[in-house]
Amino acid sequence: MADSRYSDLDRPPLSEAALNRVLVRPGSLWTGVTVVESTGSTNADLAAAAREGAAEGAVLVAESQVAGRGRLGRTWTAPPRAGLTFSILLRPQVPMAAQGWLALLYGVAAASAVRRLAEVDVRLKWPNDLLIGERKLAGVLAERSDDAVVIGMGLNVSLRPEELPIETATSLGIEKAACVDRDPLLRAILREVETHYREWTAAGGDAEASGLRSAYLAASATIGRLVRVELPGGQVLMGQATGVDTAGHLQVAGDDQHYTLSAGDVVHVRIAG
Repeated sequence: MADSRYSDLDRPPLSEAALNRVLVRPGSLWTGVTVVESTGSTNADLAAAAREGAAEGAVLVAESQVAGRGRLGRTWTAPPRAGLTFSILLRPQVPMAAQGWLALLYGVAAASAVRRLAEVDVRLKWPNDLLIGERKLAGVLAERSDDAVVIGMGLNVSLRPEELPIETATSLGIEKAACVDRDPLLRAILREVETHYREWTAAGGDAEASGLRSAYLAASATIGRLVRVELPGGQVLMGQATGVDTAGHLQVAGDDQHYTLSAGDVVHVRIAG
């Protein structure tokens, strides 16, 4: 019984059949939800499926992920069924230059869904980490696979303090959220992603016209803050985050000039006083 999926009653398994019944409907973006007990990486698995012609709207959920990856090659781990670890497959018919918005779109949608259902103040650290206060609740990783984009998410749901992957993380359980049931959380996130994705694609990938850029700015915990940005190659930049441009790049005002950053690891700097 120790190895049963039901051995931890506080962490029940997800039902693939139930998720497909409510999410996969005529006209829906979602074409199929697969739940696996364990895998190395849902992003890697779905990227391979994309190369083999998998349809847009495929969703892969893992109850346990043993080789999960975050941004900048970091690992992302959690006990089985303690979080939501899943990836989605999209084939956006918008200009390539606009597709950098997809990860930010996903972050906006996920933050909105979790904020509504769990009743916690979730904010976004550029580009798409979900924060409660300054603690990381979830990470999002988008990767291209031929003409498809695979976006994965790891959301800490019932993790206890001693189970957190990093000291600066948190979970919905730790934050006493109103909902720590993974099934409705997953449904809410996917429905919110679909709404934003349809609006964004209908606008041809224009983040301004679709309202995505304004929604991102409203949810941002980074804009207006003093930040330290660790850039690829080891360079470090200090300044105030002033905005996000129409391509989703972070705008930072330094001492002597303005910067527009497409990549980097942002640290929110506290001002002593």
